Amino acid sequence: MYTAAATRDTTQYLTQYAPLVKRIAYHMMSKLPASVEIDDIIQTGMLGLLDAINLYEESHGAKFETYAAQRIRGAMLDGLRQVDWLPRSFRRDLRRIEGAIAKLEQRLGHPPSEREVARELDVALGDYQKMLQDARGYQLVSFEDLNHDDESDYLDRHFQDPGADPLDVLLDRKLRETLVKGIDTLPEREKTVMGLYYEQELNFREIGETLGVSESRICQLHTQAIARLRSQIRNV
Repeated sequence: MYTAAATRDTTQYLTQYAPLVKRIAYHMMSKLPASVEIDDIIQTGMLGLLDAINLYEESHGAKFETYAAQRIRGAMLDGLRQVDWLPRSFRRDLRRIEGAIAKLEQRLGHPPSEREVARELDVALGDYQKMLQDARGYQLVSFEDLNHDDESDYLDRHFQDPGADPLDVLLDRKLRETLVKGIDTLPEREKTVMGLYYEQELNFREIGETLGVSESRICQLHTQAIARLRSQIRNV
């Protein structure tokens, strides 16, 4: 049963950490299609925050903000998975790009340029860059929805054991080493974009201002970097 004090504490936490929910939501929105509403993301994030407040135990060792951020992101991802927010054609385009990158890397022995990928796909460079721009929402599940040719889902393949810890699976040594190696071999500008986005938590507009290019160009570079990484770890 909730007491008045407990209710007051919950309200205080919700007020204190609401800005965290908004920060995570806006960071996530930069890689989602325009059809996704920011208010929907924030709403599901607030539910994740409430869940964190109710479940958090100091004995677990993690700071509340760290624990809450994980629950907030998880709630947002779950909410997005419940709606078909990325057209199938965009997913298909990303699969084609991943396949072309994998073939070219094997053939050339180095990460292919955009022009080389466009030629492999038999499309104009501008059309290829538009494919990257249009499919920007795909990277949200890039490390969680790594499908084989039989379309079996990464989560289904790795999380079938109800007692398994998903974090342990995602941090599996082979996968982690593959990711580290993949990031290290990215073209320098794409590596910089990944570092500014994931480590410094800048949004695409801020990264564009830092590098002196447009926000849409940063989106293209980020999507291409994700496609390169996916091409390397799909079979891990």
